Amino acid sequence: MTRSRKAIIQVENFTAAYEGRVILNHLNFSIYEGEIFVIIGGSGCGKSTLLKHMIGLYPPFSGRILIDGADIAAASGGAMKSILRRIGVTYQSGALFGSMTLLENVRLPLEEFTNQPREAMDLVARMKLKLVGLEGYEEYMPSEISGGMQKRAAIARAMALDPRILFLDEPSAGLDPITSADLDRLILSLARNLSGTFVIVSHELESIFAIADRVIMLDKETRGIVAEGAPTVLRDNTQDPRVYRFFNSRVAETGSAAEVKPL
Repeated sequence: MTRSRKAIIQVENFTAAYEGRVILNHLNFSIYEGEIFVIIGGSGCGKSTLLKHMIGLYPPFSGRILIDGADIAAASGGAMKSILRRIGVTYQSGALFGSMTLLENVRLPLEEFTNQPREAMDLVARMKLKLVGLEGYEEYMPSEISGGMQKRAAIARAMALDPRILFLDEPSAGLDPITSADLDRLILSLARNLSGTFVIVSHELESIFAIADRVIMLDKETRGIVAEGAPTVLRDNTQDPRVYRFFNSRVAETGSAAEVKPL
């Protein structure tokens, strides 16, 4: 079913390097419209590095990343602005501005990319906060709400311009299991109701199993992709010991998944 959909992101022969050291080498994969796609792997494998390249913060060492057919690294001026309007991003910490209310935080992208009157921008910001369950918190400062609520506010800000793609970097990081599960349900609800594409970096197994349509697993040693597919299929059928350890040793630690079959 996934293959019949349009590829909204295409990563082609992508290599990332820093100070002469290759971090990711010759990656190739596509992300399709409407799916929740999760980038997984152990610490230091390049998950956040890949995401930062996908949103245009860094240019590839070689290869290219196409967002809805446009090469994000080659774009500039109006073309780059057009791409940025199609994506929304949340960072691991939430990255809300502490000196602004939640309403002001969510309104920021509208101020930067549109010429709407203030009343219209405020209305949109209120609607986005309502979508993430924060109606009534518009005038609160980030320091006055919980970590889970800050993550929700960051998602509301990322949705301000109605992007086609939302990039979420470790959305469950630092949250307790109940709050993390609530955030997973919110992501699933937004994906269903808005028909958007989600690209998520995560190492939280419960979240991965709860929300991911498809994952790619990066490996630090090979600097490449060692697995791609539905997370439950990879967990139950992989013959790769690296993939097996990622899914099953962590399951043993959390005690939260089904019985594991030995290879």
